Amino acid sequence: MADRDERRSSSPDETGPGPRIVASVLPADLSRLGEEVAALEEAGVDWIQFDVMDASFVPNLTFGPDVIAAVRRHTRLPFEAQLMVSHPDVLIEPCIAAGCERVIVHAESTHNLHRSLMRVGELGARAGVAVNPATPADAVANVLDLVDMVLVMTVNPGFGGQAYLRSMEPKVRAVRRMIGETGRRIWLEVDGGIAPDTIGTCAGSGADVFVTGSTLFHDPEGMAHAVRDLRSRAQTAPGSRVGGTSGMG
Repeated sequence: MADRDERRSSSPDETGPGPRIVASVLPADLSRLGEEVAALEEAGVDWIQFDVMDASFVPNLTFGPDVIAAVRRHTRLPFEAQLMVSHPDVLIEPCIAAGCERVIVHAESTHNLHRSLMRVGELGARAGVAVNPATPADAVANVLDLVDMVLVMTVNPGFGGQAYLRSMEPKVRAVRRMIGETGRRIWLEVDGGIAPDTIGTCAGSGADVFVTGSTLFHDPEGMAHAVRDLRSRAQTAPGSRVGGTSGMG
C-alpha cells in the first residue's frame, strides 16, 4: 500500500459547485474499517469524518488518533476529526499527525475556543467549530475568522442513527447569514439524521456539507446509490445554494 501522503487527494477546501457528502464512519464495521473507508471512496463521498468521543463530553467512547492513522493508507479522501471530547487541545496535534486535514472543535468543550482553533491553524490544518443543539448560533460569531467550517449539530452528539431535529433549521439559516456577512468562503456543515427525507430542507436552510452515516451504510441499494440520491436531493431542494456538479477538484 502506498504511503499515506502519496495516496491523499486534494484537501477539503475546494470551492467548486455542488453539495459535499461526508461519511461518518460511526456505523462502520470497525473490524474492517480500512475496507469500509475504501468502499466509501468508491461510492463517491467527498471526505471522511471521524467522530472522536471520550465518554465524558458525550456518553460514548469511539476511536482516537491511532485508529485514524491506521486507516489513512486505505484512501485518498481527506479526513476531518470532530472532537466530541472534554479536553480537545490534547487531541488536536495527534489527530493532525494521524492524517486529518481538518479538526473540528466544539464550542462547548473548551473555555479557550479561540486559542484551540488558532492551534489547529498553527499546526497546518484547517479548523472547524461545532455547536450542539442547545448552543446558540452566536457562540461562533467571534471565531469565524479562524475557521473554514461551521458545523451545526442536528442531533445531540454521542450516537449514530438519531432522529433529525428540524428545530435546528432556523439556526442553520442564522449561521448562513453570519457567514455571508464575513465575505469569506466558509463551509456550513450539518450532522445528525441526514437522510433522503431531511437533506432537502436542510440544504434549503443554507447548509452545503452533509454528514451522514446510517443512510450510507444501510441503503438497501448500496452506498453509491445513497450518495447519488442525497446529492441530487440537496441540489434540487427549494432554496438550495448548492446546485451544480460536485467534485474535489
